[in-house]
Amino acid sequence: MTTTINNNKKSSDVVWSDSSITKDHRDNLSKQRSSIIWFTGLSGSGKSTIANALEERLHNYSFHTYLLDGDNVRHGLSSDLSFNDADRKENIRRIGECAKLFIDAGVMVLATFISPFKDDRNFVRNIVNETEFVEIYIKCPLNVCEDRDVKGLYQKARSGEIKHFTGIDSPYEEPNNANIIIDTSKLNIEQSVDAIIDYLDKNSYIETNRKYKLSRSLLDYLLPGKRATDSAI
Repeated sequence: MTTTINNNKKSSDVVWSDSSITKDHRDNLSKQRSSIIWFTGLSGSGKSTIANALEERLHNYSFHTYLLDGDNVRHGLSSDLSFNDADRKENIRRIGECAKLFIDAGVMVLATFISPFKDDRNFVRNIVNETEFVEIYIKCPLNVCEDRDVKGLYQKARSGEIKHFTGIDSPYEEPNNANIIIDTSKLNIEQSVDAIIDYLDKNSYIETNRKYKLSRSLLDYLLPGKRATDSAI
């Protein structure tokens, strides 16, 4: 199914309504810098696995997050879209606008999408502030991705059952300037998450040590004589 979207149709009667509570207010309340953590890479590279592990780590640090998964979004928000190039572009546009709302709410969004085209990823980067988009390239050789393919998607693509499959009959454009490159053929899940946490911490998106110390202090106050389990990196 092919969907035609008219993105230029806007009414002059639609006016932006400002809120007295801003993104900065929400960020200050949650003590984090809300942003889009964008995972891109081939199917089977490990995007969802690493994003899930990262979200669990951030949750343990008491940060506010939400994970937008490519397959999950196709069940609802983009259920009317196919996988041709035009619909892939529209899918990423919708995700970008959705993620922008999340970061305005003071939430760190983890978005896991193959997003094979540079222009589409740059679209999302350009609709938010420069520091609100962190591109993570989950790099993995095609043959390794195929070996990991528990869903059998690559096999179906090779046999022609699936059309427009990235890496087989549809291109993947590698990022030129990804903020983080994770090679999952060399790093395990824990090492990958450590590298991302380190980047976010060093670039002031989160403060893991302060969050951890506050959690320890609060638990010590509520449960005197007991210590919180050490979950710091």
